Amino acid sequence: MTSLDSMLVSTSQPWFAVRIAKAGIFVIEEPLHVEMVKSYLIVGKERAILLDTGMGVGDMRALTDELTDRPVVVVNSHAHWDHIGGNRQFGEIWIHEAEADSLLTGVPNEKLRRAFAPINLTGPLPPGIDPMTISFPPTPATGTMRDGHRFDLGGRTLEVVHGPGHSPGGISLLDAGNGALFSTDVAYAGALYVYDPAELPVYHTSLSRLADHAPDLEAVYPAHGASPISPALLPRMRDGVATVMAGRPPERTEGDMARYDFDGFALQVWGMPVPR
Repeated sequence: MTSLDSMLVSTSQPWFAVRIAKAGIFVIEEPLHVEMVKSYLIVGKERAILLDTGMGVGDMRALTDELTDRPVVVVNSHAHWDHIGGNRQFGEIWIHEAEADSLLTGVPNEKLRRAFAPINLTGPLPPGIDPMTISFPPTPATGTMRDGHRFDLGGRTLEVVHGPGHSPGGISLLDAGNGALFSTDVAYAGALYVYDPAELPVYHTSLSRLADHAPDLEAVYPAHGASPISPALLPRMRDGVATVMAGRPPERTEGDMARYDFDGFALQVWGMPVPR
């Protein structure tokens, strides 16, 4: 795949690193945190979707205003803190109906203080951000979606693919017309998290649905790790989860977390029985 290193976009927001993946797709990374979370600005002729608003310490609204003059609609891939931090800066917010209630609680400082501890940072936080006081207010969704919902941006249509397993309302966005899949936290080249072993069959089904699209995709854009990744990883992820469901032993355990290593990704499952 083409390296994005030569397609960096200069902006006024140093917390973010912005790259152009291809026409109409901006990769917005937060490289100074170990999570290296990625949001995506996907631009059509009439409006744009911001897929996730990141960690909430950079000025995401100022950034998107620099990148496009189209109206921006936020779509949250799920309600975990590192994907909803900038919601408060936007007026229109969509999320899968299974996680809409999670946006009503906000994120307390106790969680964010740990998340922004020095051990998790590789550079300074933006001016005015204090890890000891930062919290995120509730940001109620203005719209909820289900599997199959379509967003028409004008010349580009994104279809919601519900993918529970990592979270109950996790979604990907399929841009079939351009051979692109925005796989968010459902699939990426890193350690995939499952917080309850009972969710493994659900997650397997979610990955199977994404793998079915692999032959028609040019690129997959995830929320963590390298971006883009090869569509060929999707069937391998599906098959890897199947081996864990079939009883494959983990490479290592830490408490009730079991880790399984594969070629190009890993799976970490919490709540697994401790080997005796």
